[in-house]
Amino acid sequence: MGKYFGTDGFRGEANVDLTADHAFRVGRFLGWYFTRLRDRPARIVIGKDTRRSGYMLEYALAGGITASGADAYLLHVTTTPSVAYIARTEGFDCGVMISASHNPYYDNGIKLLNSAGEKMEDGVIGLVESYLEGAVSCFGECWQDLPLATRENIGRTVDHTAGRNRYLGYLISLGLYSFRGMKVGLDCANGAAWNLARTVFEALGAQTFVLNGSPDGCNINRKAGSTSIEVLCRFVVEQGLDVGFAYDGDADRCLCVDEKGNPVTGDQILFLCGTYMAQRGELLKGRVVTTVLSNPGLYQALEQAGLQWDITDVGDKNVYERMMATGCRLGGEQSGHIIFSKYATTGDGILTSLKVMEVMMARKQPLSRLCEGMTVYPQVQLSVPVRDKAAALADPRVQKARQEAERHLGSRGRLLLRPSGTEPVIRILAEAESEALCRRWAEQVAGALRAFDDMGRE
Repeated sequence: MGKYFGTDGFRGEANVDLTADHAFRVGRFLGWYFTRLRDRPARIVIGKDTRRSGYMLEYALAGGITASGADAYLLHVTTTPSVAYIARTEGFDCGVMISASHNPYYDNGIKLLNSAGEKMEDGVIGLVESYLEGAVSCFGECWQDLPLATRENIGRTVDHTAGRNRYLGYLISLGLYSFRGMKVGLDCANGAAWNLARTVFEALGAQTFVLNGSPDGCNINRKAGSTSIEVLCRFVVEQGLDVGFAYDGDADRCLCVDEKGNPVTGDQILFLCGTYMAQRGELLKGRVVTTVLSNPGLYQALEQAGLQWDITDVGDKNVYERMMATGCRLGGEQSGHIIFSKYATTGDGILTSLKVMEVMMARKQPLSRLCEGMTVYPQVQLSVPVRDKAAALADPRVQKARQEAERHLGSRGRLLLRPSGTEPVIRILAEAESEALCRRWAEQVAGALRAFDDMGRE
């Protein structure tokens, strides 16, 4: 990770950590670099979620891109996977998504995608970082100021809502079954999925019940969506729905709720979709890609089904890269980033919900029954804000608390600490035979982290 870009883009509080000037300079570099690389005016597609600061960053990016002689195509409010789809299917040189995903509304971010709709290569990210720092070396020269386009070479902005509509058509085309007679709840987190998910499900015949579908620029992810799944759990029961799907701010992840109001995690989605795909001969290599955060119950269930798995570091970029290296068709994270590589290059929340519906319709079983083949073992996950992630993890008191927790959890549990790649927090995962035991040791380590951070603030 660099100074600006983490595991999922350049992210921080709008106009504090991520300013309009940052966005303009990112646009300046992308427009100049890809125009110079292609020896023609570059074409760059931009999407954003519903945050108020998205307008500011969108226009700043577009200003930088056009000032460098490239053309900026604006999808406006849309999902991250739609930007990836348009970038790879319509010949764009790169794509940009303005979103801080599941973060609160006052944060925002810039995600870069290459022409194949994949996360941008680290080499290009490094060049962007260098330019933001004041100078960049590429094309055999060191550049402090990039040349501005003039006269007829100045770029233009293009309204490209038609691209978003093509993405909608693509999703609808993937529906193999009619959803007529099904009552489906959609928690759109007041985010990018708010006017897309309902369109797809209603086109396929479902009766939809939308929750958190009225964005105002400041309510994205506020007690809504995949990070507040309990809201949808209650809604499904109250409305007597067959199933519910919850998305995050940019709709690249999806969690589910069964007809009884029970949450269904990304690991459970991997299990039910993996076994379904394997029976249909669609799970190439008979293997699923998971991350270090996956529940041990997933591995037991996959083993019983005769399937294998790979384990990667956290992050959908890591999952996708392992899938490409091994030829796997399915991979994802417990948080709901699920990648179906035959259809998408990123996690896609709406696509994931369509695939879960496909399993339900094909097997003619409710979601609760489909999930019975996997036992979910107790886990507790905590996020502790810290100012210096590396120093916090290296602190002797934190290390002592970690070692004590690991000793007590023993071979029948585990403790995982990792710095977030998108926020100034340390993530704690504890697994054990009971939730009480998980919470006890997770809280003990969290207490050591908080004590360290408090001392640093004195």
